[in-house]
Amino acid sequence: MRVKELVIIKGAGDLATAVGHKLFRSGFSVIMTEVSQPTCVRRQVSFASAIYEKTWSVEGITAEAGESLEETMQILGKGRIPIIIDPQCSIQVSLQAPYLVDAILAKKNTGTKKEDAQVVIGLGPGFTAGEDVDIVVETNRGHNLGRIYFEGSAEADTGIPGDIDGYTQERVLRAPQEGFIRHMKNIGDRVSVSEVISFVGEQPVQAGIEGLIRGLIHEGIYVKSGMKIGDVDPRGNFEYVNSISDKARNIAGGVLEAIMIKKNGRK
Repeated sequence: MRVKELVIIKGAGDLATAVGHKLFRSGFSVIMTEVSQPTCVRRQVSFASAIYEKTWSVEGITAEAGESLEETMQILGKGRIPIIIDPQCSIQVSLQAPYLVDAILAKKNTGTKKEDAQVVIGLGPGFTAGEDVDIVVETNRGHNLGRIYFEGSAEADTGIPGDIDGYTQERVLRAPQEGFIRHMKNIGDRVSVSEVISFVGEQPVQAGIEGLIRGLIHEGIYVKSGMKIGDVDPRGNFEYVNSISDKARNIAGGVLEAIMIKKNGRK
């Protein structure tokens, strides 16, 4: 089959999904790779959910899990975004897509090289434009969010969650110990301070603020102590649960701009 200009995106969490969503709507063919048990928190707006559910839709675009190169191409032919379990992104060896985006958001480079594609883009800290990637896109909230760098790196990770209505660390749910996670609440539920949302083993995870559960890691996953497992939004607007965030849209816009600059031979 004839494939429109192809972009392979490493990762399919909420920020990667925003990138894939925007590129797909802009006319690119998109393939996304993931691990066998994605740990994304904002599952409602993460194409990675297709790994668990077979298909997953975000704002009118549908992703579908595939298990082989042949099945991946069939999904592309249906006008969907294929999601394939391929942590090493080995599918790129076969397809040689001209554009590759590392959207794993690991805060470090986990193996992406500038030679992996004609244009290689890295999101956030851990990459250096001109060395291991061609372009870096800023992911830190603030004045430079979504900015593209042809030289140098993005801002260092602060370790502090973005401020929402004056809350940062308080709104994030973290595992109190290692163990398997089970939920007492669902994404979209409203919770009060100290209300039990989940258990890791026999240890409860309680809400630190009043609000609406915007994200929860998939149930049954084995998590490590201190790992981010959920997110409570103090604004309480249900629309924010099922829609791509402002931060993610800014980053996606930066990736599209970067690709178009390279495509048109500009800088």
